[in-house]
Amino acid sequence: MKTLADVFEHTLQDIYYAENAITKALPKVAKAATYAKLKKAAEDHLEETKGQIATLKKVFTSIGKKAEGEKCDAIEGLLKEADGIMKEASGTALDAGLLAACQAVEHYEIARYGSLREWAKVLGHDEAHKLLSEILDQEKATNNKLTNLAVTSVNKS
Repeated sequence: MKTLADVFEHTLQDIYYAENAITKALPKVAKAATYAKLKKAAEDHLEETKGQIATLKKVFTSIGKKAEGEKCDAIEGLLKEADGIMKEASGTALDAGLLAACQAVEHYEIARYGSLREWAKVLGHDEAHKLLSEILDQEKATNNKLTNLAVTSVNKS
């Protein structure tokens, strides 16, 4: 990678891979969760993530590129951590651990989408900037919902 455009495209492929990996992980999280509101949050976020993948396809189209992913080691690590929690924890510890793992994923996504959005702006990709801003707003809202769920319910158990 030698240019900002190269970094932008690489990171876009990275987050596309990540979102697709997340769609495979969220059903496992929903199944493992014992707290009904956490289970519902995972199910709701799965639907939102599918929409984000569709939006990412529009981003690729808007910059004249084919939508394709490139393996994202960061998301692989975060999802592996969640798998470990599902295998080792139970009860309240399971729900608290899963919630924290979901927030780690959200924080990663917020960092990626924030960078992508700003790079799109600098590169003059106005449509991509708009679409990436929409996804970033969704990710921030999901993180806020998870924080609220942790503070008001799961962590108090």
